[in-house]
Amino acid sequence: MYVDVILPLPLEGLFTYSVPETLEEKIGERRRVLVPLGKSKTYTAIAVNIHDNKPDFDCKPILEVIDDKPILLPEQLRLWQWIADYYLSPLGDVYKAALPAGLKAEDGYRPKTETYITLSEKYRNEQSLHIALDMLRRAKAQQNMLITYLALSHYDSLNGSTTKEDIAEITREELLNESRGTTNVLRALTDRKILTTYEREVGRLNKEGEADPKAIKKLNVAQTEAYNKILFSFLKRNTTLLHGVTSSGKTEIYIQLIWKMLQEHKQVLYLLPEIALTVQMMDRLRKVFGNRLGIYHSKYSDAERVEIWNKQLSAAPYDVILGARSAVFLPFQKLGLIIVDEEHETSFKQQDPAPRYHARSAALVLANMTGAKTLLGTATPSMETYYNATNGKYGLVTLSTRYKNIALPKIEVVDTKDLQRRKMMRGPFSPPLLKAIKEALDNNEQVILFQNRRGFAPMIECRTCGWVPKCKNCDVSLTYHRTTNVLTCHYCGYSYSVPTKCPNCEETDLRGRGYGTEKIEEQILQIFPQARIARMDLDTTRTRNAYERIIGDFSAGRTNVLIGTQMVSKGLDFGKVSVVGILNADSMLNYPDFRAYEHAFMMMSQVSGRAGRKGKQGLVLLQTKSPELPVIRQVVENDFDSFYKDMLEERQEFNYPPFCKIVCLYLKHRNDHLVESAAYEMANRLRQWFGQRVLGPDKPSVAMVKQMNIRKVILKLENGLPLATARQYLRLAHNEMMKDKRYNTLQIYYDVDPL
Repeated sequence: MYVDVILPLPLEGLFTYSVPETLEEKIGERRRVLVPLGKSKTYTAIAVNIHDNKPDFDCKPILEVIDDKPILLPEQLRLWQWIADYYLSPLGDVYKAALPAGLKAEDGYRPKTETYITLSEKYRNEQSLHIALDMLRRAKAQQNMLITYLALSHYDSLNGSTTKEDIAEITREELLNESRGTTNVLRALTDRKILTTYEREVGRLNKEGEADPKAIKKLNVAQTEAYNKILFSFLKRNTTLLHGVTSSGKTEIYIQLIWKMLQEHKQVLYLLPEIALTVQMMDRLRKVFGNRLGIYHSKYSDAERVEIWNKQLSAAPYDVILGARSAVFLPFQKLGLIIVDEEHETSFKQQDPAPRYHARSAALVLANMTGAKTLLGTATPSMETYYNATNGKYGLVTLSTRYKNIALPKIEVVDTKDLQRRKMMRGPFSPPLLKAIKEALDNNEQVILFQNRRGFAPMIECRTCGWVPKCKNCDVSLTYHRTTNVLTCHYCGYSYSVPTKCPNCEETDLRGRGYGTEKIEEQILQIFPQARIARMDLDTTRTRNAYERIIGDFSAGRTNVLIGTQMVSKGLDFGKVSVVGILNADSMLNYPDFRAYEHAFMMMSQVSGRAGRKGKQGLVLLQTKSPELPVIRQVVENDFDSFYKDMLEERQEFNYPPFCKIVCLYLKHRNDHLVESAAYEMANRLRQWFGQRVLGPDKPSVAMVKQMNIRKVILKLENGLPLATARQYLRLAHNEMMKDKRYNTLQIYYDVDPL
């Protein structure tokens, strides 16, 4: 007996092993098996085919059958194979991405415990707490960490020996992250017995109570009409787009559809683009669906994901799964509906590592394989989705009124070029924006400021000689992070402390150029010292708790100014936000990519939609040096149809999606000359078959990452061409290239449907 297996390695195809007689009774398709590879390594592989066809080489025997039943459902394996084929990715890479690490390791997983921090009993009153803070006045790092803990836990609201707010439990990881302190500082505080630590097992699975249909809100007239149209559309088509303006109440429609599926004894997958969004959505869905709801995303520990995977294979799986893109790989025994919320979001596309799949496309294929329906929801549809909806491939349902008929925010365009010429700008802030922020804070309202760059400054520069520090591994300048006083590469993570003088001319006048979220935060605090500020970017949200705390504090009004990158633009629902500031629209518009305007329109429209959601009309200040651009007017007027028409004409003229498929080929090597010659050779091979559809090779905007030189070749395949044939030619060219010994260490990979 022989078995073909998938190995969790970036290798094409299946690998054949023999099955010892002692294991023949245990072996089965889609079960994990332990196999040897090379002289000493073993891997957890997935058995795919069991047969008696002896290969023409000596087979190694499998070592063990790990499972007594399949770990995958047949549809999952078919989805893996589709992703590998469509995205030109080794099947082993799909396996690595799809399965939680605990199911790939031989040692499984252990119950999860987490270390929590609490204030020692003797310091839980105002008087003794002041004594503790005074005792630490010379140990500034310890004092800062204690103050941070008090703010996070709400012990800073002590009045006598009682607190005005409920005490929040704080993990060790969260305290270290928020205080930017070290483990030594924390150890000093526990040695002084000011703080104490405790361990406890963290409940991984949702143990909420029973589902509560009474918590489902009644739909208004517009929502009811949209709901009925969706059901009618599903009678004719498998996929429907719900195009609803921001704050139109799309989520309530989703909840009604989910409840209908549950009554039909079917499961629902609810996909969101960002983990940040699951925090608010989780609370809303738990109130309705209780313990029938499961959560699945990358910020969950691996053991949590293993438990959810196993539960989904059990006789009592979650009926509803809320998750980010990786949730599309979970097992579903009776899937009836997939909701892809904010379907336009680029976060649904996996960039690195492979497979570079798009969760929206994978969801559509999974739904097709399982006979489920797919609902795509957004206020700003992607060009491809809207094209499919207007051409009849998908159903289209429009929801054009906001919930409770609240007016869309008023968007005012501020010409920063003119204000800079007249020296009226205060850093990145225009006078109208500062006036609006002041009025909002005076009225006890909230403000969101959107700046799509993290760090303090995108770069620093010597004002004497113009020297700019660059990454030693990548073709980029280093970003300045002031809180840690380091220069960091956002591509490879390389960092070093800011020099005191220029290494080129030895002058000391080194200054930050541009504005990141960190610098915006500092300047807002200088202008409005009374503001309670939170920052939401990749630097402040490295832990799962950090997302929940930032969003929870802003929702509860503990902070009143939220500064963030594109994270703040994505579907968050805050009731008291009256002002949104888009600080620099030009950074999104002036980007060398055919999708730049599409992404800019979506981001500006979405972040604008955070204003004035419950009560009164919000105000958006859109700062730009190019107020005359049509896309700016279209954002101001919320004129998606006009924007779509303009973009579609442009895409058709220059043959870009949705009128063609794009495949990007990337070649990487440490030797720049070798990768250059390989790229020209690859492009010429492809031109034999594809002719003028091949563009390049060229250097991408960042031409070296982690000391690997990069070249890019673009293939544009017009609609109607057989993609399977195109993929065969690509693989043929790839294999021919790799026969040349010069290219032994050359890396070639693909990005299909790039964003």
